Amino acid sequence: MAEFLEWDAHRLSAAIAAGQITAVELMRATLDRVADVNPQVNAIVSLRDEAELMAEARAADMVPAKGVLHGVPMAVKDLSNVAGLPTSMGSPLFAGKPAPTSDIMVQRMQDAGAIIIGKTNTPEFGLGSHTFNPVFGATQNALMPGCSAGGSSGGAAVALALRMVCVADGSDMMGSLRNPAGWNGVYGMRPTWGRVPSEPVGDMFLDQLSTNGPMARCPRDVAMLLEVQAGPDPRQPFGLPDEPFVERVQADVTGRRIAWLGDWGGAYPMEAGVLEAAAAGVTRFEEMGCHVEEIAPPFDAAALWEAWITLRSWAVAARLGPVYDQPAMREQLKPEAIWEIERGRALSGDDIRRASARRSDWFRAAVRLFDAYHAFVLPTAQCWPFPVAWDWPKEVGGVMMDTYHRWMEVVVPVSLIGLPCLAVPMAGPRPMGLQIAGRRGDDIDVLQLGEAWHGLG
Repeated sequence: MAEFLEWDAHRLSAAIAAGQITAVELMRATLDRVADVNPQVNAIVSLRDEAELMAEARAADMVPAKGVLHGVPMAVKDLSNVAGLPTSMGSPLFAGKPAPTSDIMVQRMQDAGAIIIGKTNTPEFGLGSHTFNPVFGATQNALMPGCSAGGSSGGAAVALALRMVCVADGSDMMGSLRNPAGWNGVYGMRPTWGRVPSEPVGDMFLDQLSTNGPMARCPRDVAMLLEVQAGPDPRQPFGLPDEPFVERVQADVTGRRIAWLGDWGGAYPMEAGVLEAAAAGVTRFEEMGCHVEEIAPPFDAAALWEAWITLRSWAVAARLGPVYDQPAMREQLKPEAIWEIERGRALSGDDIRRASARRSDWFRAAVRLFDAYHAFVLPTAQCWPFPVAWDWPKEVGGVMMDTYHRWMEVVVPVSLIGLPCLAVPMAGPRPMGLQIAGRRGDDIDVLQLGEAWHGLG
């Protein structure tokens, strides 16, 4: 493997701009690396023609740098559109159908100079935190072969960890940028909801659960990619102004107060060893000069879950309803998707109102929490990476899981109210990470804590 594939994205970008390496050299090394390791892990799918990619790299070497991603190979999660590439979403219903245009986030990365080499694998329609689908199969964990990579941005995390790409995009509804990051030893950030725009189609007011965001091998690269992806879209009603993240990512975090929430007062079942490893990892914040305090749950876990599954099922039903309504297509949906759609369609308007009222109550409680603490911390998952042949864990910590996603309940407090959250990897007996969640809009605060974490080595 070429030595420069170990470099962080900001170093690669600077080296290309300075002429120390060429885009052709980087593309050649990248394709060789993909050929070497991807057959074993199945992280990158729909790989483009080599001759076309090398031609694009040569063209990049002949013009001034377009942006911080100039000449950098990237693979886009297979839920987002890249013009000319298929967006299968892991479903045979859409496999092989090329997208006519690139999505906003993808176009911004291309405008910054990225060369898209293909897609990264994802569960069918991104449902579930385990990356497998009937089109491309399963993605293997980068650190534990034979185990799940997490999801739904599992392909992205594995491609990063195995040096097939230096930065990656992902999306996160229920931990999809956080769980794979923790399970593959990289960093994944769910930005404040609205910071990275989605597409200006359909309803743009009611559903605020899922967001796109960046992944990388260090927080500085996360910040760099977030600057590219973020920024308001005038065609959409919600958005946040551009912010410079990279220049502020390194900061003295001494004295910052961290709330450790563990298993949310026993509400979240944990596989043996997970909570102990996470608690040991939290002591790293004290090495950074932060004050860590274990606190009681700031909100009722059952109320959070009830609000979450109501709003999630309602959102999934709205998104996949047109597919479900066609019997021939419905037959090709996985059972979990059908369950979500039928559950969502059975909800009443009052069910939705009550769920959103609970969400509002939790937001008010979180505001009070952040008046006292700079961040709260939780594990990125409730179990270790499980065998890749499983569809999902049916039991965690002696407790039966009543839905296909209940084992990821630990990510709900962040997702429900759109908080910025950075998943950081930690040392332990098996791959696991910690979620660092901050006040809505304070993405830079969690990035600074992550950079300090990374700086300890």
